[in-house]
Amino acid sequence: MADPATYRPKAGEIPTSPGVYRFRDEHGRVIYVGKANNLRQRLANYFQDVAHLHERTQRMVTTAASVEWTVVGTEVEALALEFTWIQQYDPRFNVKYRDDKSYPYLAVTLGEEVPRAQVMRGAKRKGTRYFGPYGHAWAIRETLDLLLRVFPIRTCSAGVYKRAGQSGRPCLLGYIDKCSAPCVGRISVDDHRALVLDFCDFMAGDTAKFERRLTKRMQEAAAEMEYEQAARLRDDIEALRRATEKNAVVLGDATDADVFALVGDELEAAVQVFHVRGGRIRGQRGWVVEKVEDITDGELVEHLLQQVYGSAEETTGAEARDAVPREVLVPVLPPDLEQIGTWLSGLRGARVDVRVPQRGDKRELAATVRKNAEHALMLHRTRRAGDLTTRSQALQEIQEALDLESAPLRIECYDISHTQGTYQSASMVVFEDGLPRKSEYRSFSIRGSDGDGARDDTQAMHEVITRRFKRYLSDRLKANDVEMADGEVVADAPEEKARFAYPPSLVVVDGGPPQVAAAKQAMDELGITDVALCGLAKRLEEVWVPGEDYPVILQRSSEGLYLLQRVRDEAHRFAITQHRRRRSKGMTASVLDDVPGLGPARKKMLLTHFGSVKRLKAASVEEIASLRGMGDKTAEAVVAALKA
Repeated sequence: MADPATYRPKAGEIPTSPGVYRFRDEHGRVIYVGKANNLRQRLANYFQDVAHLHERTQRMVTTAASVEWTVVGTEVEALALEFTWIQQYDPRFNVKYRDDKSYPYLAVTLGEEVPRAQVMRGAKRKGTRYFGPYGHAWAIRETLDLLLRVFPIRTCSAGVYKRAGQSGRPCLLGYIDKCSAPCVGRISVDDHRALVLDFCDFMAGDTAKFERRLTKRMQEAAAEMEYEQAARLRDDIEALRRATEKNAVVLGDATDADVFALVGDELEAAVQVFHVRGGRIRGQRGWVVEKVEDITDGELVEHLLQQVYGSAEETTGAEARDAVPREVLVPVLPPDLEQIGTWLSGLRGARVDVRVPQRGDKRELAATVRKNAEHALMLHRTRRAGDLTTRSQALQEIQEALDLESAPLRIECYDISHTQGTYQSASMVVFEDGLPRKSEYRSFSIRGSDGDGARDDTQAMHEVITRRFKRYLSDRLKANDVEMADGEVVADAPEEKARFAYPPSLVVVDGGPPQVAAAKQAMDELGITDVALCGLAKRLEEVWVPGEDYPVILQRSSEGLYLLQRVRDEAHRFAITQHRRRRSKGMTASVLDDVPGLGPARKKMLLTHFGSVKRLKAASVEEIASLRGMGDKTAEAVVAALKA
C-alpha cells in the first residue's frame, strides 16, 4: 500500500490545461483513467488528506504508485481520449458497464461487395450497419422474413453464396423469391446494393416512402388489369405494415431519441435505454454497473453516454445518424453538459440535444424506462443473492477461509457512523443463510463512559459489542427460565423468544485490526467463546481475524468475499441512515432550544404533528398556534427561529 505523498507531483509541474490523467500501480498497470478541464485543480483533489476521501478513492490512491497526464486542446478532445483509454486499459477502478444480457442486432454488412443481412452479437464491426438491439434473435428473424418479400436481399453465409455461384443454382430462398440471387446473376451487384440501401432506409424509420411507392405500383397494376401483380404488391404492403406494427408507436413520427433511466444504490446501478426511431421503439438495452469509484449520478450518466456512443466515432453518414439520435433524454444531466453535447453533435454531424424530459409523452416514456431499470436491478440482485448454490458456495468459502467448524448461517455485522465525533450511531445488520434479515436489524446510540459519546471508533465498537452480548446473555437466561417437569410447564413462557437470545455464527466488524481487537476484548470480558469474529477493512478488502499479524486474503472474484462486502456495505448504509436521523433531530432540537417558553414536551409535539423539520418550516404562524398549548407569541417565536 503506497502513501500518495510519495508520488505526488509538484503543483507547478501540473498544467492548468484540459487533459486526461492515468494512475498506475507499482507494476505499471493503469488502474484509473480520468479527464479534467483543469488538470492541476483536479489532481489536487486526490492528494488531500486520505481520511477525507471517499473509501473507494482512498483505495485507488493507496494502490497507485504514480500518476501521469496528457494535455489536449479542448475539453471535448479530453472526453474522447478518456473513452479511448478506458477501452484500451480496462482500469480496475473505473466504472464498468456490463450488459445485463447479450443483445442481438440486425446487421447489414455494407463493407462486403455483396452485402448480407444477418443476426449479430458482440462487438460491432467496421463497415457494418446495425439496427436494434432486439430482445430476442427470433424477433429479428421474424421481422427479416416479412421484409424479404419486399427487399429480397442476400442472407446466406459466404460458403453458401460461393457454392451457388459455382453450381449456377441459387439456394432455396432464391427459388421462393425471398432472395434476388445475385450469386447467379439474376440481379447485378450494383442493383443488389441499391436494394440493400433501401432496406436500410426502411429499417432506419423511413417507412412511409416505401409504402407509398408500393401502393402506387399496385394501383397502376390494377388499372392495367394485371391482377396477379397487384395482389402480390398488396401482400407486400401488408408485410411492410406488419413489420412496422411490431414496434409500438410511442411518440411523434419525426421523433428520434434515446431514452435513458438509472436506478441504483451506493454499490450498484442498473441502466436501461429505449431506442426510439421514427416515433417507434426500435430496441432496448440494459446494463448493470458496479460502482468501483466515488461517483455521482450525473457522472455516471456521462460515463454511460461515452460507453454507448463512443463506438460511433468510426462511423459516418447514415450509420452515425442511426447511432446518435437527435435527442438524448437522460434522468440527470451530466456535469459537463456542454462538452457532452458538442461531442455527440460532432459524432452525428448535426446538433444533438441532451436534456431531462419534463412533461408530456417523453416524460411518461422515461418513467416506463425507469420501471424497466428497477426490474433489471431487482432481477440482478435476486439472481445473485437468491441463488441457493451461490449462497452455499459463499458460506463455504467463508468457513474455509476463517477455519470455522461449520458454515456461518447467521452473520451479524457492526459499523460506526458519526460526524467528527458527534451523534455517534452504530448499526447491527443480520444475514441468515446469505440473505438479509431486516426484521433483526438494530441500531445503537453510542453513550461512552461519560455519557457524551465514545473517544474513537474502537471504544464505540467495544461499547456496541458489549451491549449486544450483554443482552444476549440476559435474553438467553430468560429463555432458559421455561423448564419442563413431568410434561408440565413450571414457569410462564414468554410470548415470543427474546430478540437477542439467538447468537450469531460470525461477527463481522467494519474495520481492521484495531476494531477487531476492540470487539475481541468485549467478547472476552463477557466470556463469549463460541462466536467467530473477523473484520473487513475497506482499503484492500482484507479480512482480519483476532491475534493474527497478517490478513486473510480472499480472491476478488470470490463469492465469499462478495457476501462479506455486501454484509459490510449494508451495515455501513444502515449506520449512516441512523446517524443522519439522529443528527437531523439533534439539529432541530438545538434550533428550538432558543425559543422562549418552548419546553421538551412542546418540541416533541411539534415534530410529531408536522412529521419533519421541512414541514415545520413550511407551516404558518396560524397553523402552529392552532395546536394545543401553543399561543400566538410562541408560534411566532418558533417561525422566527426556524427562518433565522
